[in-house]
Amino acid sequence: MRRNAIIFHGTGANPGVAWYPWLGRRLTERGYTVEIPHYPGLNAEPIATFLPKVLANHAIDENTVLVGHSGGAALLLAVLEHIGTTVSQAVLVAGYSTRPNTGEEPVLQPDYDWAAITAHAGDLYFINSRQDPYGCDDKQGRAMFERLGGTQIIRDDGHFGDYGQPYETFPLLDRLIH
Repeated sequence: MRRNAIIFHGTGANPGVAWYPWLGRRLTERGYTVEIPHYPGLNAEPIATFLPKVLANHAIDENTVLVGHSGGAALLLAVLEHIGTTVSQAVLVAGYSTRPNTGEEPVLQPDYDWAAITAHAGDLYFINSRQDPYGCDDKQGRAMFERLGGTQIIRDDGHFGDYGQPYETFPLLDRLIH
């Protein structure tokens, strides 16, 4: 069976930082076709104009695993709402569905069709930290979990990779993705 994975980086990041290259290699070794696109407009361009570009760039089907970190996880909510298929898995790392701090968050939609998101996600995981410096914390994960179901995993691991927090591997993700 053909399997593919798309890993969306966080706000201000790129495909070469944190655990993204490591996870890409691990999944490739396991037979996945992996995309780790670079989206410099993530959380800078309004989601209404940004999302159509993202959807046009990727073939997403029932054999797809979506992984998003921080702003990339917030992007996954919009992707899941607007695709016409159900993906195998979606993993939101340090994700959020409302403003996590006082900064602008153009990646967020004004509201979400939670039923459509649920319908388009097979296994759904939320991984958040109680100690996230940006507010993408366990409370944000809980708010999404309560609306969507799935599995919530809470750690004490900061932002799971950031400029001051090298996070070059993420074995939990490798174990969760089947």
